[in-house]
Amino acid sequence: MNNAIEGALKFMEEDFKANKKLFEELADRQSPHTLFIGCSDSRVVPSLITNTDPGELFVIRNIANIVPSYRISSEVIATTSAIEYALSSLNIKNIIICGHSNCGGCAALYYDNSKFENMPNVKLWLDLIKPIKDKVETLGIKEFSKKAWLTERLNILNSIKNIETYPGVKSAIEKGDIRVHGWHYIIETGLLFSYDKTNGHFKLLDKEVDYEKIYNEIFTDY
Repeated sequence: MNNAIEGALKFMEEDFKANKKLFEELADRQSPHTLFIGCSDSRVVPSLITNTDPGELFVIRNIANIVPSYRISSEVIATTSAIEYALSSLNIKNIIICGHSNCGGCAALYYDNSKFENMPNVKLWLDLIKPIKDKVETLGIKEFSKKAWLTERLNILNSIKNIETYPGVKSAIEKGDIRVHGWHYIIETGLLFSYDKTNGHFKLLDKEVDYEKIYNEIFTDY
């Protein structure tokens, strides 16, 4: 906690002053160009990995970066409400759905139910992506690390599919008004892979790298 307090003091005394003009411009309005949907994991810092300033990203975070299918509900549905707001009230041009390596939420799909004895709401939330686990289990993969890796990527693809169920998104994508990006962030290396819908692969987010070579070295279809 001391580190957080010291960081807050540094922000007020140094960082804010250095960016005073930017914060003054943001005081009464926001106009983010990108909706970033990521995991709540403390190791995933959206502004850090995208090198963006305050006001550029509208960020939604939850366990395992899940995008539920759109529905209208009498219950409180935080993620769906936040996405709905971003799409309806902000001039969003891009949607980034960012998963990551060693995702505890994706790994938890394979845990015994006894692990969730004190986390019934977490269990209910992860049940949204249980069909992904069921699909992976049919492939006969024995190594847990490989199952987890594949689950993380299939989860990103599932969220890409689900984001298109939100009002106006599919037509906006077809018109080119909104671009949807699926990213897989590798924590230990800092690499970001982006889903290429054309060939169905995740490719390294780098313009000058042999995508196929690196993809084949790091990830193999199971």
